[in-house]
Amino acid sequence: MKIVVAGGSGFLGSRLVGAWRADGHRVLVLTRRPRGDNDIAWSPDSGSYQPPPALDGVDAVVNLAGEGIADKRWTDARKAAILESRVRATRTLVAAIKTARTPPAAFISSSAVGIYGTARGDQAITEESPPGSDFLAGVCLAWEAEAAAAAPLTRVVLLRTGIVLAKAAGALPQIALPFRFFAGGPVGSGRQYMSWIHLDDWVAMTRWALATPAATGPLNVTAPTPVTNAEFTRALGRAMRRPSFMRAPAVAVRLALGEMADALLLGGQRVLPAKAQRLGFEFSHATIDAALQEIYR
Repeated sequence: MKIVVAGGSGFLGSRLVGAWRADGHRVLVLTRRPRGDNDIAWSPDSGSYQPPPALDGVDAVVNLAGEGIADKRWTDARKAAILESRVRATRTLVAAIKTARTPPAAFISSSAVGIYGTARGDQAITEESPPGSDFLAGVCLAWEAEAAAAAPLTRVVLLRTGIVLAKAAGALPQIALPFRFFAGGPVGSGRQYMSWIHLDDWVAMTRWALATPAATGPLNVTAPTPVTNAEFTRALGRAMRRPSFMRAPAVAVRLALGEMADALLLGGQRVLPAKAQRLGFEFSHATIDAALQEIYR
């Protein structure tokens, strides 16, 4: 297959691109900084909304582009950039799909479990659950709406991704840092749920979504066993052979991170991959202990 990936040089994209190329597929990467023959220059933040080249006749388009959620403290300007980067990138890709003589068979576009909001307690959440009303929920709703505009022309899959766990990138190195200094433990009450997935399973589910015609619309890309923050920290302590009882008070986290604290650390969602399981996807790392033991073995 010929696959185009926007955001293919990032944490998730680079692993996904590598897996497809290892299988013999031709993968073109849309990037601001082309480095090879299979990289295509693309600047979705240029303000023009011009569709990128090279989307005519490809088998699939994958959209992983967007500003990092946790890279900087949230200001009004930063929140605007988070939203606009996702809307603009998705809109330009959909414009390219609409103008292609032969549209791709599938458009796989990023979203996040943040669409469900953080005030859900221990409620089990599936793809049928309603959205939340906070900032990240609004970002995901706008993001998905842009992607859904391609639905008349191609199969659209919306990857509602949870916390992707890997040793050297993503959220886990920051979560694990206090544990390295024997100071790890729950954040806030520890009762908030964390919906997570091992990086290998994220790559596998994304590849499976492309190969499975029945996978359409929202897809929760999370492990089948979400855990509370307290359960997660105990499992991380076991995997790293470190104590896990040094609690980080909610007030201190809010002082350090501002609004981002409640959205990313103190709130949570108990998200289940109901659609993927119903369609037969099989996880390699279904429990948090198995995932973290594999990462830190």
